[in-house]
This record gives sequence, C-alpha cells and structure tokens, in this order.
Amino acid sequence: MTMQTRVFIVHVSPDLGPRLFVKAKEVGMMSAGYVWIITDGLTVFLPSFHPSVLRSMQGVLGVKPHVPQTQAVLNFTTRWRRKFQRDHPEILDANLNSYGLRAYDATWALAMAVEKAGAATYFSFESDKTKKYMVGVSRNGQNLASALLGTSFRGLFGGFALEADGQLRASAYEVVNVNGNADRVVGYWTPPPAGELTTRSSSKVASQLGTVIWPGDPGAVPKGFEIPMSGKKLRIGVPVKPGFREFVSVSTDPETNETTVTGYCMDVFEAVVKTLPYALPFEYVPFAKPNGESNGSYNDLVNQVFLGNLDAVVGDITIIANRSNYVDFTLPYTESGVSMVVPVRPDGSKNAWSISKDFRGPPSHQAGTSLWFSFSTMAFAQRQNLVSNLTRTVVIIWCFVVLIIIQSYTASFTSLLTVQRLRPTVTDMSELLRKGEFVGYQEGTFVVGLLNSMGFSGDKLVSYNSIEGFDSLFRQGRIVAAFDEVPYIKLILAKRCSEYMMIDPTYKADGFGFVFPKGSPLVPDISRAILNVTEGDSMTKIEETWIGKNNKCPESSTSPPIGNQLGLNSFWSLFLIAGVAAVSALCIFSVMFVYEHRDDLHSNPSFWRRVLNLFKTFDEKDLKFHTFRDDRVGNEINLADLNVMTSPSTFSVETTEFPAGSSQKPITPPLDSPSELNESTEPRVGEINNMDSHPNSSVGGVIATADGEIITSRVF
Repeated sequence: MTMQTRVFIVHVSPDLGPRLFVKAKEVGMMSAGYVWIITDGLTVFLPSFHPSVLRSMQGVLGVKPHVPQTQAVLNFTTRWRRKFQRDHPEILDANLNSYGLRAYDATWALAMAVEKAGAATYFSFESDKTKKYMVGVSRNGQNLASALLGTSFRGLFGGFALEADGQLRASAYEVVNVNGNADRVVGYWTPPPAGELTTRSSSKVASQLGTVIWPGDPGAVPKGFEIPMSGKKLRIGVPVKPGFREFVSVSTDPETNETTVTGYCMDVFEAVVKTLPYALPFEYVPFAKPNGESNGSYNDLVNQVFLGNLDAVVGDITIIANRSNYVDFTLPYTESGVSMVVPVRPDGSKNAWSISKDFRGPPSHQAGTSLWFSFSTMAFAQRQNLVSNLTRTVVIIWCFVVLIIIQSYTASFTSLLTVQRLRPTVTDMSELLRKGEFVGYQEGTFVVGLLNSMGFSGDKLVSYNSIEGFDSLFRQGRIVAAFDEVPYIKLILAKRCSEYMMIDPTYKADGFGFVFPKGSPLVPDISRAILNVTEGDSMTKIEETWIGKNNKCPESSTSPPIGNQLGLNSFWSLFLIAGVAAVSALCIFSVMFVYEHRDDLHSNPSFWRRVLNLFKTFDEKDLKFHTFRDDRVGNEINLADLNVMTSPSTFSVETTEFPAGSSQKPITPPLDSPSELNESTEPRVGEINNMDSHPNSSVGGVIATADGEIITSRVF
C-alpha cells in the first residue's frame, strides 16, 4: 500500500493464492484504483475455489491456455469424469482443467520417446553423485531428453512439440475476469514469437477486450499509479501576494473560513495533473501568517520544500541556479527572460519632416503651389514627343512603375499623418546607469539581485507589488524604467498597452516551474505532462482567461520596425522589369542601327574613324523616319493652300529664279535660326522658287509672316 504502483501480478501456488486475496480484501487493497492480474497457475484453478475466496477476488484479471473443444477432448473428459466418480464418490462436480490435459499429452510424449530410443536402456539407474536428488539417475538420460525434444503429435491440448529450451507453449490464451462466483472470458490473446512482443501488440489486445469489471469501482478504469501518502494528500505550498493576482490568488471566505486558490499557475498545474497516467491527490497550503499576510519571500517558500514542511510548491516561482541547489524544478511552463519596461510618448517630430520645403511660405503661396503641382503632374508628366516604338514601350512600363510607387508612398504617407505613433522614453539600459536614474522592480523576486549585478545601486531601486503600484511609480515620476519578468510584462501590457512598451534585450532567465524535493519521482512525469499541455489548446485557453488575448488592445500602435517601411527594396521587382525593358529596347535599337548603317563601317580603314562616323550618323536627324515624312506632307499642303488661307495684306509670295549652274543658292534658313531673317539680303515675306518654270534650277524657299516669324523652311 505504500508503493506508488497500483498494478500487481500474482504468480503463486493454488494453495497460497486464495489466502493472499482474502488478506488483500481485509486491508482494503481490493478497492478502486487497484489492478490484480493472476497467471495461469491460479487462473486454471478458479473453478475449484470456495465462493468466499471468489468474493474476495472480484475484478481480478487472469490468463489461462485456451483448450479447443474438439470431439476428442469431450470424449476423454467424459471417460475421465466417469472413472473419477468411481474412485472418489465423495467429490462432486469434478472438472479436468488444462493441466490435466497437458499431463495426459506429456505422458503420451514420454512413452513415444522411450519407444523411439529403446525401452530397455532407460530402466538402468545409478545414484546421484551430487546428492541433489533423492532418486536414481538414468544412465541414458541425455538420449531420452533428445528423443523427447524430437517428439511431436496431435494431442488433446493441441499440437505437442517442445521448443529448443524444453518449454511447451500454448498457441492461444484466454483472458478471464472474475465476476460473481465464476470467471468470465473477456478476450483471447495469441502470443507472438519469442522476442517479438511489442507495445503495439499489447495495445491491440487491450482494444479487443470486452468489458472488464475492475475492483472497487466496476465502471472506472484505474490509472495504475498513485503517490503513496498513507492516506495524506500532497501538500502544495502557494505564495501569498497582494498584487498580480492573475497568476496566484489566495482568498478566504470569512463565514466558512474556507481557503480558495485560483490563478494562471493553478490552472496550468491542474491541467498537467489531469494528463498524468495516475491519480495525484493534493491540497493547496498558502504560505501565509495567521493574519493572511505573506510569510516570507519566494526563497523562503522554496526552502520549505527543502526542509520537508511542504511536498511541492506551485506558483509564479522562477527557475534559478541558486534554488536548484536545494530543490528540483520541472520544465518551465512560461516564457523566460527579464526585460525593461518604459513609458511611451507620441512621436511629435513627424510633422516637421512630412512636408516638402517647396510647399512652405505664405498661405496664398502654399495654396497656389499645391494647385499648380497637382495640375502640372497630370498635364505635363511627359512633355517630349516620342517617335520610337521602343521608347514608347519603355515609357509605358516606367509610367506603371511610377504609378505603383506613387500609390504606395501615398498610403504610407497617409498612415504617417493619421496613425498615432508611440516612442519609448528610454531605449538603453546604459543610459539609465550613466544618468543615475531610479528604476523599479517587483517586490520579493530575484530581479533585485539581477539589477545589482548589472550595476544599479540599492538606493536607485524602488519596489512595487502590483500593477497599480507599478503605474503609480511612473505617474509620480519616481522611476523612469522598470525591470520584470516577461510573464508579468505581458500582463502589464495587456492592461496598459497604450502607455508602456517592452524594450529589448531580454536578459536570460528560465521561466516559471513547479518545485519538488530533490530526487522526487514526480519531476520527470510532471515535466512530460507540461510539454503535452503547453503544446495543446488548453494552454492557449488558460492564457486568454487570465492574461488576455494578444489583440485585446487595438488602440496601441507603436512605431513599425524598419523592415516594414517603404524603401528601394520594396520595389525591386518593378525596377527590375523597367530596367529589363529599357536595356532590351536599347539592345534592339543598337542592333537595328548598326545593321542599317553597316556600309559606313567599311568606308574607313581606321576602326576609331568607323566608330566616330557611326556616332555622327546617330546624332543626325533621320528624315526618313515616318514622323518626319508626315511633317513634310503637311507642309506641302499648307503651301498649296496659302493663297486660300491668307490675304494679300498679310501674306505674299515672291519668287526668285536662279539659272541652272548658277553659283547662287536659294535662301534656306533653318527653323531654329530666326535671327538670320534680320539680314538685309533676305525678304521679310515668303520666298519660293518656281520649280515648274525652271526644272533644272535649285529650288528652295522660306515662308514667313509680316513680323518675321518663320512658318516653315523647305528644300525641294
């Protein structure tokens, strides 16, 4: 009863077995939670036990070899029962069990082995020299044993064949359950070959069993393990603290004086206990004085386990090296680490950098500049006349790139102006040390020792014991930062997320764990159970119940990380597409241009001359391009219609003829040289050579208005 296990396998003689179960029932070991399994040495004799013994064995499981009910077995059993009644008339309802059938088959096997080796040689005996046996030893025993191992036949019990180790194993077993005054078959089991028994095969048997009546409570399946406490529950100490009651809360009913312990840590522990493969009865013991106040620090509470006053401690106990020298911790069930918490303030510097300098000045100037900028962006986004399809393709792609970039930055700019962004008041611990600032820590925790090791002096440390006290220290200006463990910080931010911010880095700590005595067998079981709970949905539900959901405070909007801001890397794919299009257009045009002017490359023996000529050709205007051809056609139409469109008072045409072969040239000033019209040798009005009257003469002319503005210049 003082053992942890509650499963017992009984392998005793048929004489001792009944007395054992009668005593077990007297001491209460046939109650709920216990499991008793008997081997075939007892199971095959269950029908012969007295009813009082069977009443003490209710719920016992047993195994026995399965005997196939063949006709040979039925005939033999009938003959045996008839003979047994003649020899023992005082015994009624005698039955032949599997041992009797095996004994009959073994007798036949021995007889067959003797006949095989020769009967005369086996009746010569000599005394046992080792004095181990009180009978004589056959002089030819080894031969008899070999002949017996080689004997096989079909007997009453089934196939008879001894294995190499001399054992006769059954081909199948019956699983029986003691219920009432008899045993009831609940399943069958065929053992695998020797050495191949696995957990999978055992689980398969369990799934195929019928309904089992268990000791004490027929409907409850025992877990098989319990912590031995001789009738006492596991005494689990819990800390008592005025604040952060979401983790541990101890309250006492003034009328009934009943103590209730709740909180995040309690829910996690109870969820872990439920997943254990055995029952773990426990009771919470608050670590408090008679007046309800805390009886000491967390170290004092952990020390109670080391002294043996408590069996375990459950609460917001941090795993640290110093404590692990005296007690054992389970795996942590919370996030680990210690971080700094500081107040936040609105980012007031954003407006000074959001507006372009071009829009600054008097209100009238700002309004006019804004309207003109909006109009000019739409009307003059592309001023040049594009004549090449390759250029147009590149510009179209680039316009899409610019459109996407403008829209993205517009959205980012809108967010910058409308969303409130918060900035921490302090970002570096070294700044606190350098300025000698006051910092806060939670009372009773190990954080004060960590701060001392970081360089903070004791007179610069201020303690708090609740979220309200934490908030009050900042509002009164007594501290500029606070250091606490991550689980507490998560709780603070869940309630004050728009007022405070956690600052990295996080200093190493191992999180919360459950405390047990050194070498406790519960530690590995509880640790494995913690993994099952933390990886499941139950842990999430517990956190939402006591700490809150992560998105419970939507009004908080801290500055986004640098990785979320718009930059060149945000649009690399767009620039890649535009670059590929531009390079492709350039390559295509270069190939076409070189191919079209390939004759110029062979006109000069010097390579650099060829290249220079090629660049000069590239710099000239290509009059054969269809855009320029359209311009010439339009000019000729305008010239033909001059007499119709203009009057003699405003426009006139004069002609000058030059004989063929004359050295004089027609006046053909270019469009971009209007200054030459001011010379006295040139007319103020249009001058056109008559091409039809003098077909052999050079023809050229200028069309100009009366004020000297050139309309067109042509060379025919």
